Amino acid sequence: MNFLFSKMTMIFSIIFLLICQGNSQTIHKLSVFQAIELGLKNSIDLKNLNLDYKIQEQKNKELTAAIYPTVSATGGLTYYTNVPKIQFPSSNKSVYDVLQTEGVKNKDGNVIDANNATFSVNAVSFIQPWNTQIGVSVNQLIFQSDVFVGLQARKTILEFNQGNINVANENLKEKIYKAYYAVLIAQKQGEVMTATKIRLASLLNDMTEMYKTGFAEKLDIDKIQVSLNNAESGQNQISNALKIGMASFKTTLGISQSDSIVLTENLDVNEMKVDLLGIEDFKYEKRSEVSLLNTALELQKLDYKRYKLAYLPSLAAFYQIQRSGQKPAIANQLGEHPWFWFNTGLVGLQLNVPIYSGNKRKFLMAQSKFAEEKVINNITQVKQYIDLEQEVAKNSLSNAIINLEVQERNRKLAEEVFKLTKIKYENGLGSSFEVLQADTELQRAEGNYFQALYEGMLARTSYAKAFAKL
Repeated sequence: MNFLFSKMTMIFSIIFLLICQGNSQTIHKLSVFQAIELGLKNSIDLKNLNLDYKIQEQKNKELTAAIYPTVSATGGLTYYTNVPKIQFPSSNKSVYDVLQTEGVKNKDGNVIDANNATFSVNAVSFIQPWNTQIGVSVNQLIFQSDVFVGLQARKTILEFNQGNINVANENLKEKIYKAYYAVLIAQKQGEVMTATKIRLASLLNDMTEMYKTGFAEKLDIDKIQVSLNNAESGQNQISNALKIGMASFKTTLGISQSDSIVLTENLDVNEMKVDLLGIEDFKYEKRSEVSLLNTALELQKLDYKRYKLAYLPSLAAFYQIQRSGQKPAIANQLGEHPWFWFNTGLVGLQLNVPIYSGNKRKFLMAQSKFAEEKVINNITQVKQYIDLEQEVAKNSLSNAIINLEVQERNRKLAEEVFKLTKIKYENGLGSSFEVLQADTELQRAEGNYFQALYEGMLARTSYAKAFAKL
């Protein structure tokens, strides 16, 4: 029984820990700059781009290795079950020639005739059954055009990869800025809508009391109830939009949906009105897109140079040393040293001179030159887009500031009108219709104000990005 109780306790403890772990969450208190820092840290795209940079670093080291000497060792042991042979001619004619010249006679008493000499072919092998070789070779590249152009391109390629990272950084910063302020403004809208509900609920309570004393009609109460219901519906819509916006914001920051975010930034309207229109020191190279294309242009020039220098010969030096051994089949009869050893060495230069390849290099150079012109055209086009973007950003920010100031005045006026209209109604000098109309205008003014504020924040962010001040 005790064993069963202990086992059940352990199971429930594990389940409790799993539940606690599953419900664990992190609370992030973030200013807009902290949000950008977190987003840049967690972005999968940026992580992959940084890995591409590291991969390119290793490729550069791989390319550098081509200029260092390569050393290799070889070894082998072979046994010929049947040694290769050659047909070696054999004849005793030279002996017969001497005998004939000296007048030597045969057993019959006749002088030996050289024409009686015999001819034969014998199979002879110059290879022993057992053979072994051990060697070392060293090769050193002295000159090869594409390798040396590649060495020149190492730094530029890394700059290109860094340019991709910078472009992704700028795009993510802009996205985080806009998402942050979208959520922050939605939160403020929710607070205002809550205040609206409280205001309408208070008005409904006052009119209910006035109705009880005969100073208001049932229709007045119903009208206010309708407005209160609409306010509740609007609050639900804002709440739902805020949840969706917050979920999207979490994804942008690369954090779990179970985490919580507390925005610590104050919604300072005056910050948006700060004069950014005085930026005079702008240079196209400050924009990451232009910087990236300039780097791409440098790479394209190096690519053209690579094909152009391909007409030059390549030169390499080499050195080899080898120790070989042979062992005859009668090795056991030769005593303690059955192997015959000998050394061979070789040193030299290898020159390769390209002569004709069907004009392939010429066509490759033409392709590379056209690609270079395309990059130049892209740079011109991007600069034109930047000019347009800056012009639109200037006008959009100016209009957004003007519109925000107008909506801010309208909001204050609507608040004042509602207060005065409510006081008149409470003193019997106005109608409930005027109160509801003033409240509707106040809600519309508040909605327009927050819409103008959001558009202003977007315009300010786009302006800062256009002038490389993000």
